[in-house]
Amino acid sequence: MSDLNTALIGFGIGDSDERKERRRPLERTGRHAMAQIAFTLRWQCDYASHCETLVARKFKFWRDILPPELEAGLLERPVGHTAGHRYAAGELLPPYEASQLFEIGHDAFDRSCRPGHVVEPRSGRYYPRGFIAGTRGIYAGDVRPFRVTRVDADRLQVDLNHPLAGRELDLQASILHVWAAGDEHGGRCEDVAEMVCDNGAGMQARWRKQPTDFFGDMAFSRPAPEADAAFYAMPRMVGHVDATASAQIAGIYAELLPAGARVLDLMSSLQSHLPSGFAGEVHGLGMNAAEMAANPRLAGHQVHDLNLQPQLPFADASFDAVICSLSVEYLVQPFEVFAEAARVLRPGGRFVLTFSNRWFPPKVIRLWEGAHEFERPGIVLEYFLRSGLFGDLHTRSLRGLPRPQDDAHAHELETSDPVFAVWGTRSA
Repeated sequence: MSDLNTALIGFGIGDSDERKERRRPLERTGRHAMAQIAFTLRWQCDYASHCETLVARKFKFWRDILPPELEAGLLERPVGHTAGHRYAAGELLPPYEASQLFEIGHDAFDRSCRPGHVVEPRSGRYYPRGFIAGTRGIYAGDVRPFRVTRVDADRLQVDLNHPLAGRELDLQASILHVWAAGDEHGGRCEDVAEMVCDNGAGMQARWRKQPTDFFGDMAFSRPAPEADAAFYAMPRMVGHVDATASAQIAGIYAELLPAGARVLDLMSSLQSHLPSGFAGEVHGLGMNAAEMAANPRLAGHQVHDLNLQPQLPFADASFDAVICSLSVEYLVQPFEVFAEAARVLRPGGRFVLTFSNRWFPPKVIRLWEGAHEFERPGIVLEYFLRSGLFGDLHTRSLRGLPRPQDDAHAHELETSDPVFAVWGTRSA
């Protein structure tokens, strides 16, 4: 993030009041201290920039493993300090090995490995290694990802390398909170490189510039057969992510939307997740009039079903920005909608889409539901790339912040809902 300390410092550590009372806050880190640290990984692929932030809520300096370059920059440092290092390919992660790219027969891929589904291998897609159990000693319970890179009539080419292998990586760490360890000596040892990188980062990029085959297997079909108008007829006056996640989405919009912008809130509802100080003019296009009428951000709104009519009811170059919050996973005609978003944007305007891992199960497209959460930004990138109308593409992820204690799901979920964002700029 552009100002990670400002964005994240101040969020509570997220434990019970009793545990908080036993903690003694410290001004600086130390070998026997614990800390909440935001690790941010930045990397590039051929056509987009990527930024992944993961918050380690209980980092233990005496036991958890930091890369030496970061350890030197974090020990005996104050809250708010940021340290970073740029790693050449093969330094932070194992180097790319050509021997990990090889061919297997179709019968080596277990299409019934996911209960209740038949999974056909697709070029560019990721699957748990257990799908090819028995290959090179892989066991059935291995959930580490591997990539199918080519599908031929009688063979599959697969790649066991890490999704980020072969890339330069920039890793930064920001100290959010520090406290004395006290009696907190349990838990397991965490390796920061594994914690930050072995979580899906890298899976949103194409393999060697080849488009990922996302769009087979009835990708845009959905479980619920009824019309969207009937499903959305009843107003749902609730937020669809927790307050912390909503605030992070607002932070992304604050960074990306110009002051005073005319904004189209696409697939709008009760909340636009815009920052409190945003002074632009916002128009909503959504499925439920009552939800949009209750949204204080909207200067105007209109009911419109994009899945029936992807054409937008606005003139060319009408908006400085288009946003879509927590809804891209419902689009059944995304290529048409992205083309329309480009049409109504002024040259240089941004189309920004944010999403999490929560949705209405009857209406989410099958492609989205079956994809790894880090493949989903890749799906949205493919929408952008296939339109041919956008440049300056970016993805962002933010995970691990503590869940608000007053949230309805706080008793079952420790961390806030993850936030993902993908955006592009309308070409001239």
